[in-house]
Amino acid sequence: MSEYIPENMEEVAVQVAKHQVHGEKVTPEEVIEQAVPDILQALLDEALEGRYDEVKSDGDKLIVTDVMGEQVGVVTPKGKSFVDDFKTDSDSLINYLETQAAHIVGGR
Repeated sequence: MSEYIPENMEEVAVQVAKHQVHGEKVTPEEVIEQAVPDILQALLDEALEGRYDEVKSDGDKLIVTDVMGEQVGVVTPKGKSFVDDFKTDSDSLINYLETQAAHIVGGR
């Protein structure tokens, strides 16, 4: 995965600090809210060997559309929210997203 996508709370803290150095105010929750769809996007890109699907956040759902703009998958959090899932156990969340990406790619 990309070094720019935080995969745990330590990396989230680093991202928050980097933003603060540049005078930007962001919260750990905002970084996580961006990281989760980015993680799923990276997993799909890897599975498809290129960017053929697009991940968009829609509240507490991640909507996956194909190159034709058709919805091919929806991923919901395991718990109350993706932010809570990430904070509780980011490794487990990434494993869950890997499983969901495989299901979306394999379902075609």
